[in-house]
Amino acid sequence: MNNKAILEKANAAITEGNNEGFLLFCTEDTEWTFVGDRTLRGKEAVRQYMATTYAEPPKFMVEHLIAEGDFVTAVGKISLKNEDGKTVNYAYCDVWRFRDGKMAELKAFVIETK
Repeated sequence: MNNKAILEKANAAITEGNNEGFLLFCTEDTEWTFVGDRTLRGKEAVRQYMATTYAEPPKFMVEHLIAEGDFVTAVGKISLKNEDGKTVNYAYCDVWRFRDGKMAELKAFVIETK
């Protein structure tokens, strides 16, 4: 499976509420940087983030998926429920770096849209 197909399969797991299925595609030392916000280091930190942020599966609309070498960039929109149960819409650009067929690093640019 190429990196683009791996990301598509991983994202499908998230939309089905299968966070553990998604995590199978991540390296143990995966690192997620949400630019201007925080950095998660390691699969366990990502698991804890997903348990709260993705308590209800997010809705994705991928507009572009661009693969080059070890990188896959996804551009699109995502809707998530906040702590109050209100749906919040975002535009995002995720830059994923792959290592040995797994997602090793994410640099995410996420902006709330009105």
